[in-house]
Amino acid sequence: CARQLERKLEAHEAEVALVTPRNYLIYSPLLPQVAAGLLSPMAVAIPLRRTLRRTALVPGAVIGLDLDARACVVRTITGETRVERYDLLVLAPGNVTRTFNIPGLELYARGMKMLAEAVYLHDHVLAQVELADAASSEQERIERCTFVVVGGGYSGTETAAALHRASMRSLPRYPHLRPDHIRWILVDAAPQIMPELGPKLGQEAMSLLERNGLEVVLQTSVEEVTETTVRLSGGRTIPSRTLVWTAGATANPLIDTLGLTTVRGRLAVTPELAVPGRADTFALGDAAAVPDLATDQDAVCPPTAQHAQRQGKAAARNVMATLRRKP
Repeated sequence: CARQLERKLEAHEAEVALVTPRNYLIYSPLLPQVAAGLLSPMAVAIPLRRTLRRTALVPGAVIGLDLDARACVVRTITGETRVERYDLLVLAPGNVTRTFNIPGLELYARGMKMLAEAVYLHDHVLAQVELADAASSEQERIERCTFVVVGGGYSGTETAAALHRASMRSLPRYPHLRPDHIRWILVDAAPQIMPELGPKLGQEAMSLLERNGLEVVLQTSVEEVTETTVRLSGGRTIPSRTLVWTAGATANPLIDTLGLTTVRGRLAVTPELAVPGRADTFALGDAAAVPDLATDQDAVCPPTAQHAQRQGKAAARNVMATLRRKP
């Protein structure tokens, strides 16, 4: 959206500012490859200033909005608070990892949504394998070499597959470890993995994982996490010191503070990406329930990059139309 505004607006027409806690865009589909050590972190981080020439970057996150006063409360990356005023607002705060009230989850689970989390997970898995090779007991070796990934969508499936392959390839360097020590277990509450692919391709994906040595546990949820165990529904307890949590996402908590209409947690918008009743506010992306006009009336666009790119361009066109007092 910002890039389109830069390209299509004359410099005298408007100033464009982008509030963001990072000065780069993450290409998130490749985060599993970063976690597996196959790609450098910088390979998936695209500097915003490479493409945004006139947009002012505000390094921070919006922690509050006064829509009537047209003011954003921003907490900068240094912890300071400042107020940014605007004439037109485009909300694209994205989503955050969805968690549940599971004992031990907040304390012991590791995410895979941010670049830093992928790098941390890479180092953590390497450390567990090193410690397992040096362990004095077989029980500790089992705990450190068993990795549980929760969430059978794209992120969880690709993370489990990439890290399983990387850890198996590293085995020849560890004299005290055998191939049967390394276990990667993918857990999901749904009846199949990668439901976005449909039943046939989802089943093929699961068969491929199992042929390569991963264990897939479906229609099962996590009930408790401790430092050395993961307890599943049905009573099964897995000895493990690593739980990777990729079980879905939810809209940025900022959306709940606005007092506006939401659809399953996402901000309701018109097909023009306008917030109903707010001529100066637009929203798009993972935090917005953008109507999917290619299907039925109640469907909303899924939170994928393909939809977000189209929405960004459409939002920019409507922002420009509003500035120029056109439809």
